[in-house]
Amino acid sequence: MKERAKRFAEEAHEGQFRKVGNIPYVTHPIRVAALLDKFGASEELVCAAYLHDVVEDTPIEIEEIEKEFGKRVTELVQSHTEDKSKTWKERKQHTIDILKTAESEVKQLIVADRFDNLLSLEKDLQEKGPAVWGIFNAGYEDQKWYNESIVDMMDHGLQKEDRPPFFDEFAAAVKRIFI
Repeated sequence: MKERAKRFAEEAHEGQFRKVGNIPYVTHPIRVAALLDKFGASEELVCAAYLHDVVEDTPIEIEEIEKEFGKRVTELVQSHTEDKSKTWKERKQHTIDILKTAESEVKQLIVADRFDNLLSLEKDLQEKGPAVWGIFNAGYEDQKWYNESIVDMMDHGLQKEDRPPFFDEFAAAVKRIFI
């Protein structure tokens, strides 16, 4: 099922590129899935990682995800699909609010997604400097608020045994970038 989800994401995101550079967009969900897989995530969570941006960034509807990958993968994808009709701040506040009470797998998906985006941002900042902030929907202060809020909420209600080691790596990256 994981390989099928990867192919589905590759086809869905075909022709899309990351905001910085000429990098195919699908590299992002592939890295998120690889991170979760590395830390022993369930097959459903890894599939959701491949598919986490499909519904919000392509014409594919959530019903197609359910038809192809089942209810659990769909629940995970839907938990982290943003409503693009809302402002950037509203969407991010919604993610923070979800993180407060989310189950472990939803928390892992959100943090893995943010972590990969943050590592890409860190690389872009090293290569291109502070001008990179102008490319995104939100600048330094808003990005700082969002990422620090994720760090503050990611452990809320989470049992120690359900906390993957990459949470610490994410928190360290937030500190490095948002001094």
